[in-house]
Amino acid sequence: MTGKPAAEGRAGLLNGFAAYGMWGLVPLFWPLLIPAGAVEILAHRMVWSLFFVAAALLFIRRWAWLGELLRQPRRLALVALAATVISLNWGVYIWAVNSGHVVEASLGYFINPLVTIAMGVLLLKERLRPAQWAAVGVGAAAVVVLTVGYGQPPWISLCLALSFATYGLVKKKVGLGGVESLAAESSILFLPALGYLVWLGSRGDATFTTEGTGHVLLLVASGLVTALPLACFGAAAIRVPLSTLGLLQYLTPVLQFLLGVLYFKEAMPPERWAGFALVWLALTLLTWDALRTARRTARALAGRRNGSGTAAAVPADGAADGPQPVPAGPEAADAARART
Repeated sequence: MTGKPAAEGRAGLLNGFAAYGMWGLVPLFWPLLIPAGAVEILAHRMVWSLFFVAAALLFIRRWAWLGELLRQPRRLALVALAATVISLNWGVYIWAVNSGHVVEASLGYFINPLVTIAMGVLLLKERLRPAQWAAVGVGAAAVVVLTVGYGQPPWISLCLALSFATYGLVKKKVGLGGVESLAAESSILFLPALGYLVWLGSRGDATFTTEGTGHVLLLVASGLVTALPLACFGAAAIRVPLSTLGLLQYLTPVLQFLLGVLYFKEAMPPERWAGFALVWLALTLLTWDALRTARRTARALAGRRNGSGTAAAVPADGAADGPQPVPAGPEAADAARART
């Protein structure tokens, strides 16, 4: 790449690192909001996200999608479902971080690509390649090992992975870009969240006005913490290949895991290391298969363009079939659509 394409690629990579880096470091932010509880923090996040996303839409002057969405009740219902699922994801994640379960929360985003693939098979009847089957099998074994290690299933991880995979599946059907989707979801969540905060204040249990100006600013900043990485993600998704985003996505749970072990000093007995090692093996298989498939597809397309006739057939192992792992972070499921 030279000139403008090279500059665009560098900008895309920087934005990708910024987005996934911010999502990876966000466990440092939520404890700052204590003594607010997880539900109060979640409600403030819903409320203030709408203000920041609306400001972004005003800046970029992108409103045409809104009228189209309002004329389609089925899509509106799907947006409402997506809003409900992501609010569950956000709430569990905030509670997990502020309750000393950062490592288990990071596991949820490690296994999210595996859960996404499993849902594709079970719900969409998609076909898997052998390496994908192997990755899912190793991931299932990891959950068993971790269940033994924790003395119970890793419920936090499973809830985060399932809710985010469901969120991605619903948003795939909605077909909105990242910023537009967050605006629509925040609009739906705004009144229930605001009503909860008013009710909490009427009982004297809200912390918004009782913990000082710094606390107020931090609660307001929860909206910025939601919107800013998503904006960076959107800028990256239109500039770098999907395979690159697929690799960058692991930056988020890696940073969360390192924070949990090194900063928050969470325990990692041998059986948990074994479980995480199996998860990482599964992700290595998945990434290797995705990169191999991307290269074979690129060669096939190049062959067709060159008219050689050597790449007219689909690779025998079904490379054109089966779900592909998509970039995933705590709030991102739109990479493939954002590139269009």
